[in-house]
Amino acid sequence: MIDRRALLAGLAASAALGGAAGLVRLGSAPAYAEALAPPGEAASGRTVNATLVAAERPRALPCFGGVRLPMWTYSPSLPVPVIRLDHGDRLQARLVNRLPRPEEHTSIHWHGIRLPNDQDGVPYLVQPPVLPGESFDYAFTPPDTGTFFFHSHCNTTEQLGRGMVGVLIVDGDTTEPYDADEVVLLRDWRVNLEGGAFRPMVTLRGAGRAGSYGTVRSANGAVNPSIALPASADCRLRVINCDPTRVMDLRIEGAEACIAAVDGVAIPPVPFDGWQTGPAMRFDLVLRSPRSGRSASLVDVGGDERVELARFAGTGPDIRAGAFDPRPLRAARVPEPDLAAAEPLAFTFADDSGLALPEATTPPGFLGALCLSKASFWTINGQMWPEGGHEAPPPPLAELTLGRSYRAALTNRTLYDHPVHLHGHTFKVLGSDKTRLPVHYADTVLLRPEETVEVAFVADNPGDWMLHCHVLEHQETGMMAYLRVA
Repeated sequence: MIDRRALLAGLAASAALGGAAGLVRLGSAPAYAEALAPPGEAASGRTVNATLVAAERPRALPCFGGVRLPMWTYSPSLPVPVIRLDHGDRLQARLVNRLPRPEEHTSIHWHGIRLPNDQDGVPYLVQPPVLPGESFDYAFTPPDTGTFFFHSHCNTTEQLGRGMVGVLIVDGDTTEPYDADEVVLLRDWRVNLEGGAFRPMVTLRGAGRAGSYGTVRSANGAVNPSIALPASADCRLRVINCDPTRVMDLRIEGAEACIAAVDGVAIPPVPFDGWQTGPAMRFDLVLRSPRSGRSASLVDVGGDERVELARFAGTGPDIRAGAFDPRPLRAARVPEPDLAAAEPLAFTFADDSGLALPEATTPPGFLGALCLSKASFWTINGQMWPEGGHEAPPPPLAELTLGRSYRAALTNRTLYDHPVHLHGHTFKVLGSDKTRLPVHYADTVLLRPEETVEVAFVADNPGDWMLHCHVLEHQETGMMAYLRVA
């Protein structure tokens, strides 16, 4: 369960230091008295079947302005497929590879799910790659409720960049129904709309710096769409940053909102006035929607200018008249690390200081269908993922004892942001030496330049688990490793 006292202490510190540079905001002070409800009991369980066919499907998303582009997607659904389970349900998902290139293998990683290792979707490390014409069956019962997503884990920059992503929602964490429940999927697209083509997904300049940014920004496949919500209602917004590169500093303007979950894990509801959200990070908002005929906006203020990403329009008769008092979610069943007995770990994310970063764009074969990178820029504890590709994994970065608690210092020794993701486990984020972070749980932790974030977790899931930066060009040019739990 979330440590509420530690969370509120973190919020109080945030309020006291409210003008600090790089502040991560999660509410200036606690405003809602209710703590998390106890974890819910899993449903009796059913089997939910899904077939995901990875194929090229020329599509004109609304954000493409009528231009059809050769997207790669899991289904004809636009903008993405959404799989929805009840807590306790078993997912059986068949991946079929019909991608057009002869050697373009793929797999599916179920991001944020604490699942069995052989279902984690990392080719060569835990499963064979799925070649064109082949299929692979995944089957698991998610242990946690919340908002998750899925994507490939090889040549991910291009495959996700062309559209291979989906949403996985596990219901069962509400104490009372919300008036609406909407996914808000944020991402850029690297496209040349005049030429009707995708731009190179990987560039040497981007891979060696902050990443290659997209040219068109979207929410749910559209540029600044208007999302209809019941008027004056308490609405759940599941915000997912599935961009390959961009870190966003997100705010709500024109409506009151609280944050109720981070990376699918509930926190006690606290006022929302911003959250710095790196690639693969998610948060759930409860928004008191505008009155009928009015609108509120989701904006990104993290760049050189304010960008409006989506508008929320109140429609129909007003539903709620009282003060905004959002109901808490149910606590998660993430194991609580024993901090007093936790074994210390340290992971340093750095660049190759001897490397002269190039200006050129992608040369032929820079990152091919076999995940073969011919350039490496980034390290974890001085080690790069081998340039030979995924088919020859190196030794594990660390070997952990099954069931033991660990306390890890994640240190960024670069000039760029790194959202660090650990497969198969959920961190308890304890704090930062640079930003004011409340205690919370997450599977992806944003490291700002020259920042150390301390996390703890229980190594309760046996297997080989990837640890990597989720700026995908960084992942695929060295900043990737794995931990062995046995």
